[in-house]
Amino acid sequence: MMYLYEFCRWLQHTSVGVEVSESLWLFPLIETVHIWGIILLVGTTGVLDLRLLGLILTNQRVSELHHKLIRWTWTGFAVMFISGSLMFASEASKMYENGAFRLKMLLIVLAGLNALIFENTAFRNIAKWDDSPRAPIGAKVAAFVSLIAWVGVIAAGRWIAYW
Repeated sequence: MMYLYEFCRWLQHTSVGVEVSESLWLFPLIETVHIWGIILLVGTTGVLDLRLLGLILTNQRVSELHHKLIRWTWTGFAVMFISGSLMFASEASKMYENGAFRLKMLLIVLAGLNALIFENTAFRNIAKWDDSPRAPIGAKVAAFVSLIAWVGVIAAGRWIAYW
């Protein structure tokens, strides 16, 4: 673990880390972009999750909705990842010890694993249930876990400043 902390110290003292942390406007600008990335990612994921739970858009095929949203979801993830990495670089040593940051990272991993499992299980058999207003139980569980994980990511992200 000491190597990870040393890496964080090194990262924080790189030109990128120093520039972001010392600039008056750069960190708030990056944070704003980060929030837009989260909105895009969680918004599109949330729509699909709510469809899988049968709460909205039940007359729309899941595969069509997935196809329409997936590129926006990945765009949101890319924006969130890049902006989050820049913010992390500016406070890496501090984030290393921040429990809320660690929880946020854990929940992001959980959300990613959940999506991977969904894509390789229930979504593979989508032809059987695509136009049904009711998704199979596996898809509903994945949607529920996704919603909980992303709400947790947002909450933990807000707690970082107060931890």
